[in-house]
Amino acid sequence: MNVQRGLLVLVTLTAIAAPAAGQQPGAAGAETKAGAPGATSVPDFSGIWRHGSLPWLVPPASGPGPVTNRSRRKDNGVSNYDELVGDHANPILQPWAATVVKRYGELSLAGVTFPSPSNQCWPEPVPYLFKHMAMQIVQQPDKIVMLFSEDHEVRYVRLNQPHPAQLEPSWHGDAVGHYEGDTLVVDTVGINANRPYPMVDLFGTPYTKALHVVERYRLVDYATAKGELERGTKENWRPAGPPNPNYQDKYLQLQLTVEDEGAYTTPWTASIVYLRDRLEWPEVVCAENTHEYYNNKESDVPVAARPDF
Repeated sequence: MNVQRGLLVLVTLTAIAAPAAGQQPGAAGAETKAGAPGATSVPDFSGIWRHGSLPWLVPPASGPGPVTNRSRRKDNGVSNYDELVGDHANPILQPWAATVVKRYGELSLAGVTFPSPSNQCWPEPVPYLFKHMAMQIVQQPDKIVMLFSEDHEVRYVRLNQPHPAQLEPSWHGDAVGHYEGDTLVVDTVGINANRPYPMVDLFGTPYTKALHVVERYRLVDYATAKGELERGTKENWRPAGPPNPNYQDKYLQLQLTVEDEGAYTTPWTASIVYLRDRLEWPEVVCAENTHEYYNNKESDVPVAARPDF
Protein backbone atom coordinates (compact mmCIF):
# COMPACT_ATOMS: atom_id res chain seq x y z
CA MET A 1 0.00 0.00 0.00
CA ASN A 2 1.44 3.38 -0.99
CA VAL A 3 2.78 5.15 2.13
CA GLN A 4 1.24 8.52 1.37
CA ARG A 5 -2.07 6.88 0.54
CA GLY A 6 -1.80 4.87 3.75
CA LEU A 7 -1.28 8.02 5.80
CA LEU A 8 -4.18 9.72 4.10
CA VAL A 9 -6.46 6.75 4.67
CA LEU A 10 -5.41 6.62 8.32
CA VAL A 11 -6.12 10.32 8.84
CA THR A 12 -9.45 10.09 7.05
CA LEU A 13 -10.57 7.00 8.92
CA THR A 14 -9.52 8.48 12.24
CA ALA A 15 -11.48 11.63 11.53
CA ILE A 16 -14.66 9.90 10.49
CA ALA A 17 -14.56 6.80 12.66
CA ALA A 18 -12.99 7.77 15.98
CA PRO A 19 -16.22 9.00 17.60
CA ALA A 20 -17.79 5.57 17.10
CA ALA A 21 -15.95 4.10 20.07
CA GLY A 22 -16.97 7.07 22.19
CA GLN A 23 -20.65 7.06 21.42
CA GLN A 24 -22.68 8.16 24.36
CA PRO A 25 -25.71 6.28 25.65
CA GLY A 26 -28.95 8.16 25.23
CA ALA A 27 -32.67 7.78 25.40
CA ALA A 28 -34.13 5.05 23.28
CA GLY A 29 -35.63 6.06 19.92
CA ALA A 30 -38.89 7.90 20.50
CA GLU A 31 -41.99 8.06 18.37
CA THR A 32 -42.74 11.12 16.30
CA LYS A 33 -45.38 12.35 13.87
CA ALA A 34 -44.34 12.22 10.23
CA GLY A 35 -45.73 11.51 6.80
CA ALA A 36 -49.11 12.69 5.50
CA PRO A 37 -51.49 14.74 7.68
CA GLY A 38 -53.33 12.50 10.07
CA ALA A 39 -50.74 9.74 9.81
CA THR A 40 -50.15 7.53 12.80
CA SER A 41 -46.96 7.81 14.83
CA VAL A 42 -43.80 6.60 13.14
CA PRO A 43 -40.37 5.90 14.62
CA ASP A 44 -38.00 8.81 15.08
CA PHE A 45 -35.06 8.05 12.81
CA SER A 46 -33.71 11.61 13.05
CA GLY A 47 -30.19 12.26 14.26
CA ILE A 48 -26.66 11.03 13.52
CA TRP A 49 -26.01 7.33 13.01
CA ARG A 50 -22.66 5.56 12.59
CA HIS A 51 -21.66 2.04 11.52
CA GLY A 52 -17.85 2.44 11.53
CA SER A 53 -17.07 -0.55 9.28
CA LEU A 54 -15.11 -1.25 6.10
CA PRO A 55 -16.61 -2.72 4.05
CA TRP A 56 -20.04 -1.77 5.28
CA LEU A 57 -22.35 -4.50 4.02
CA VAL A 58 -23.08 -7.41 6.36
CA PRO A 59 -23.79 -10.69 4.53
CA PRO A 60 -27.06 -12.46 5.34
CA ALA A 61 -27.16 -15.54 7.55
CA SER A 62 -28.21 -17.52 4.47
CA GLY A 63 -29.09 -16.95 0.84
CA PRO A 64 -27.51 -14.77 -1.86
CA GLY A 65 -25.37 -12.00 -0.43
CA PRO A 66 -22.88 -9.32 -1.46
CA VAL A 67 -19.40 -9.85 -2.84
CA THR A 68 -16.96 -10.22 0.07
CA ASN A 69 -13.18 -9.95 0.36
CA ARG A 70 -11.00 -12.98 -0.37
CA SER A 71 -8.07 -11.21 1.30
CA ARG A 72 -8.26 -11.41 5.10
CA ARG A 73 -6.29 -9.72 7.85
CA LYS A 74 -3.80 -12.06 9.54
CA ASP A 75 -4.52 -10.75 13.04
CA ASN A 76 -8.26 -11.32 13.22
CA GLY A 77 -9.42 -12.75 9.89
CA VAL A 78 -11.67 -9.86 8.87
CA SER A 79 -11.66 -8.13 5.49
CA ASN A 80 -8.23 -6.77 4.58
CA TYR A 81 -8.68 -3.13 3.53
CA ASP A 82 -5.15 -3.08 2.07
CA GLU A 83 -6.12 -5.74 -0.49
CA LEU A 84 -9.58 -5.45 -2.00
CA VAL A 85 -9.93 -8.83 -3.68
CA GLY A 86 -13.60 -9.43 -4.33
CA ASP A 87 -14.85 -13.00 -4.50
CA HIS A 88 -15.55 -13.20 -8.23
CA ALA A 89 -16.90 -16.75 -7.72
CA ASN A 90 -19.92 -15.38 -5.86
CA PRO A 91 -22.90 -16.92 -7.74
CA ILE A 92 -24.81 -13.62 -7.75
CA LEU A 93 -22.46 -12.34 -10.48
CA GLN A 94 -23.16 -12.75 -14.15
CA PRO A 95 -20.02 -13.87 -16.05
CA TRP A 96 -19.15 -10.41 -17.34
CA ALA A 97 -19.57 -8.91 -13.86
CA ALA A 98 -17.40 -11.68 -12.35
CA THR A 99 -14.69 -10.81 -14.88
CA VAL A 100 -14.78 -7.16 -13.76
CA VAL A 101 -14.48 -8.11 -10.09
CA LYS A 102 -11.65 -10.53 -10.86
CA ARG A 103 -9.72 -7.88 -12.79
CA TYR A 104 -9.96 -5.38 -9.93
CA GLY A 105 -8.86 -8.05 -7.46
CA GLU A 106 -5.80 -8.85 -9.55
CA LEU A 107 -4.86 -5.17 -9.60
CA SER A 108 -5.16 -4.99 -5.82
CA LEU A 109 -3.03 -8.11 -5.35
CA ALA A 110 -0.40 -6.49 -7.59
CA GLY A 111 -0.26 -3.51 -5.22
CA VAL A 112 -2.38 -1.21 -7.38
CA THR A 113 -5.05 0.74 -5.56
CA PHE A 114 -7.60 0.91 -8.34
CA PRO A 115 -9.77 4.03 -8.70
CA SER A 116 -13.25 4.08 -7.19
CA PRO A 117 -15.93 6.73 -6.61
CA SER A 118 -14.66 7.40 -3.09
CA ASN A 119 -10.94 7.70 -3.80
CA GLN A 120 -11.62 9.70 -6.98
CA CYS A 121 -14.05 12.12 -5.33
CA TRP A 122 -17.06 11.26 -7.48
CA PRO A 123 -20.64 10.99 -6.17
CA GLU A 124 -21.36 7.50 -4.92
CA PRO A 125 -24.30 5.37 -6.06
CA VAL A 126 -26.53 3.37 -3.74
CA PRO A 127 -25.46 1.10 -2.03
CA TYR A 128 -21.84 2.33 -2.36
CA LEU A 129 -23.10 5.53 -0.71
CA PHE A 130 -23.29 3.72 2.62
CA LYS A 131 -19.50 3.53 2.70
CA HIS A 132 -19.77 6.80 4.62
CA MET A 133 -19.41 5.68 8.20
CA ALA A 134 -21.85 8.26 9.51
CA MET A 135 -25.07 9.76 8.23
CA GLN A 136 -27.58 12.20 9.61
CA ILE A 137 -31.26 11.62 8.97
CA VAL A 138 -33.64 14.58 8.87
CA GLN A 139 -37.30 13.56 8.85
CA GLN A 140 -39.85 15.89 7.33
CA PRO A 141 -43.54 15.37 6.52
CA ASP A 142 -42.92 15.06 2.78
CA LYS A 143 -39.36 13.77 2.57
CA ILE A 144 -36.36 12.23 4.30
CA VAL A 145 -32.98 13.95 3.92
CA MET A 146 -29.80 11.91 4.44
CA LEU A 147 -26.57 13.82 5.01
CA PHE A 148 -23.34 11.83 4.72
CA SER A 149 -20.10 12.45 6.60
CA GLU A 150 -17.72 12.68 3.65
CA ASP A 151 -17.64 15.02 0.67
CA HIS A 152 -20.97 16.73 1.43
CA GLU A 153 -23.15 14.10 -0.22
CA VAL A 154 -26.87 14.65 0.34
CA ARG A 155 -29.66 12.25 -0.59
CA TYR A 156 -33.39 13.05 -0.77
CA VAL A 157 -36.17 10.49 -0.33
CA ARG A 158 -39.62 11.71 -1.38
CA LEU A 159 -42.41 10.26 0.77
CA ASN A 160 -45.64 8.74 -0.49
CA GLN A 161 -44.94 9.48 -4.14
CA PRO A 162 -44.38 7.23 -7.17
CA HIS A 163 -41.33 7.21 -9.38
CA PRO A 164 -41.86 9.49 -12.40
CA ALA A 165 -42.86 7.79 -15.64
CA GLN A 166 -39.98 9.45 -17.47
CA LEU A 167 -36.94 9.21 -15.22
CA GLU A 168 -33.65 10.96 -15.87
CA PRO A 169 -30.79 8.91 -14.35
CA SER A 170 -28.92 10.68 -11.55
CA TRP A 171 -25.99 10.08 -9.19
CA HIS A 172 -28.11 8.75 -6.34
CA GLY A 173 -31.15 7.75 -8.39
CA ASP A 174 -34.80 8.52 -7.68
CA ALA A 175 -35.67 7.47 -4.13
CA VAL A 176 -39.24 7.27 -2.87
CA GLY A 177 -40.30 6.07 0.55
CA HIS A 178 -43.22 5.21 2.77
CA TYR A 179 -43.81 3.86 6.25
CA GLU A 180 -44.99 0.34 6.93
CA GLY A 181 -45.71 0.36 10.66
CA ASP A 182 -42.34 0.71 12.40
CA THR A 183 -40.38 0.45 9.11
CA LEU A 184 -39.28 3.10 6.63
CA VAL A 185 -39.19 1.52 3.15
CA VAL A 186 -37.12 3.28 0.48
CA ASP A 187 -37.25 2.24 -3.19
CA THR A 188 -34.51 3.55 -5.51
CA VAL A 189 -34.21 3.29 -9.29
CA GLY A 190 -32.66 5.42 -12.01
CA ILE A 191 -29.10 5.29 -10.67
CA ASN A 192 -26.76 6.57 -13.35
CA ALA A 193 -24.60 3.74 -14.74
CA ASN A 194 -23.09 5.82 -17.54
CA ARG A 195 -20.46 7.37 -15.31
CA PRO A 196 -16.86 6.91 -14.19
CA TYR A 197 -16.38 4.01 -11.76
CA PRO A 198 -19.86 2.41 -11.80
CA MET A 199 -19.61 0.04 -8.83
CA VAL A 200 -21.69 -0.83 -5.77
CA ASP A 201 -18.87 -1.74 -3.38
CA LEU A 202 -15.13 -1.53 -2.66
CA PHE A 203 -14.43 -4.56 -4.89
CA GLY A 204 -15.57 -2.93 -8.11
CA THR A 205 -18.77 -4.96 -8.41
CA PRO A 206 -20.46 -3.35 -11.42
CA TYR A 207 -24.08 -2.45 -12.04
CA THR A 208 -26.22 -1.37 -14.98
CA LYS A 209 -29.10 1.03 -15.53
CA ALA A 210 -31.41 -1.73 -14.26
CA LEU A 211 -30.09 -1.42 -10.69
CA HIS A 212 -32.95 -1.42 -8.16
CA VAL A 213 -32.37 -1.11 -4.43
CA VAL A 214 -34.96 -1.47 -1.67
CA GLU A 215 -33.99 -0.36 1.84
CA ARG A 216 -35.91 -1.12 5.05
CA TYR A 217 -35.03 0.92 8.15
CA ARG A 218 -36.09 -0.05 11.67
CA LEU A 219 -35.16 0.92 15.21
CA VAL A 220 -34.33 -2.31 17.05
CA ASP A 221 -32.90 -3.46 20.35
CA TYR A 222 -29.66 -5.38 20.85
CA ALA A 223 -31.36 -8.77 20.86
CA THR A 224 -32.76 -8.11 17.39
CA ALA A 225 -29.51 -6.68 16.01
CA LYS A 226 -27.24 -9.24 17.69
CA GLY A 227 -26.95 -11.66 14.76
CA GLU A 228 -26.10 -8.94 12.25
CA LEU A 229 -23.63 -7.32 14.65
CA GLU A 230 -21.86 -10.64 15.14
CA ARG A 231 -21.71 -11.38 11.40
CA GLY A 232 -20.44 -7.84 10.79
CA THR A 233 -17.71 -8.29 13.40
CA LYS A 234 -16.51 -11.46 11.67
CA GLU A 235 -16.59 -9.93 8.18
CA ASN A 236 -15.76 -6.23 8.35
CA TRP A 237 -12.88 -4.16 9.70
CA ARG A 238 -13.68 -1.49 12.29
CA PRO A 239 -10.82 1.08 12.16
CA ALA A 240 -11.81 2.68 15.47
CA GLY A 241 -12.32 -0.60 17.29
CA PRO A 242 -15.51 -2.17 18.65
CA PRO A 243 -18.59 -0.11 19.54
CA ASN A 244 -18.96 1.38 22.98
CA PRO A 245 -19.67 -1.59 25.27
CA ASN A 246 -21.91 0.65 27.39
CA TYR A 247 -24.15 1.61 24.48
CA GLN A 248 -27.78 1.56 25.64
CA ASP A 249 -29.67 3.24 22.82
CA LYS A 250 -31.62 1.80 19.93
CA TYR A 251 -29.85 0.42 16.84
CA LEU A 252 -30.77 1.51 13.33
CA GLN A 253 -31.13 -1.66 11.28
CA LEU A 254 -30.87 -1.20 7.51
CA GLN A 255 -31.76 -4.23 5.40
CA LEU A 256 -31.16 -4.00 1.66
CA THR A 257 -32.39 -5.98 -1.31
CA VAL A 258 -30.39 -5.36 -4.48
CA GLU A 259 -31.37 -6.51 -7.96
CA ASP A 260 -30.04 -5.79 -11.42
CA GLU A 261 -30.99 -8.09 -14.28
CA GLY A 262 -28.10 -6.68 -16.30
CA ALA A 263 -25.35 -7.62 -13.81
CA TYR A 264 -26.63 -10.15 -11.25
CA THR A 265 -28.11 -13.61 -11.57
CA THR A 266 -30.53 -13.09 -8.68
CA PRO A 267 -31.59 -10.47 -6.16
CA TRP A 268 -29.29 -10.45 -3.14
CA THR A 269 -29.52 -9.06 0.36
CA ALA A 270 -27.26 -7.40 2.91
CA SER A 271 -27.64 -5.31 6.02
CA ILE A 272 -25.96 -2.53 7.99
CA VAL A 273 -26.37 -1.80 11.69
CA TYR A 274 -25.89 1.78 12.85
CA LEU A 275 -25.45 3.10 16.39
CA ARG A 276 -26.83 6.48 17.39
CA ASP A 277 -24.04 9.03 17.74
CA ARG A 278 -24.54 12.08 19.95
CA LEU A 279 -21.34 13.69 18.66
CA GLU A 280 -20.80 15.86 15.60
CA TRP A 281 -18.59 14.64 12.78
CA PRO A 282 -15.67 16.61 11.30
CA GLU A 283 -15.86 17.70 7.68
CA VAL A 284 -14.02 15.41 5.26
CA VAL A 285 -13.57 16.90 1.79
CA CYS A 286 -12.27 14.40 -0.75
CA ALA A 287 -11.43 17.04 -3.37
CA GLU A 288 -8.66 18.40 -1.14
CA ASN A 289 -6.82 15.06 -1.19
CA THR A 290 -5.34 15.30 -4.66
CA HIS A 291 -1.78 14.01 -4.25
CA GLU A 292 -0.90 10.35 -4.73
CA TYR A 293 -4.28 9.20 -3.49
CA TYR A 294 -4.09 5.98 -5.46
CA ASN A 295 -1.26 4.16 -7.22
CA ASN A 296 1.08 7.18 -7.11
CA LYS A 297 -1.36 9.23 -9.18
CA GLU A 298 -3.39 12.32 -8.46
CA SER A 299 -7.12 11.92 -7.97
CA ASP A 300 -9.39 12.50 -10.92
CA VAL A 301 -11.02 15.57 -9.37
CA PRO A 302 -12.56 18.47 -11.35
CA VAL A 303 -10.07 21.12 -12.44
CA ALA A 304 -10.42 24.43 -14.27
CA ALA A 305 -7.86 25.57 -16.85
CA ARG A 306 -9.26 29.08 -16.80
CA PRO A 307 -11.70 31.08 -14.66
CA ASP A 308 -15.41 30.60 -15.33
CA PHE A 309 -16.07 34.32 -15.12
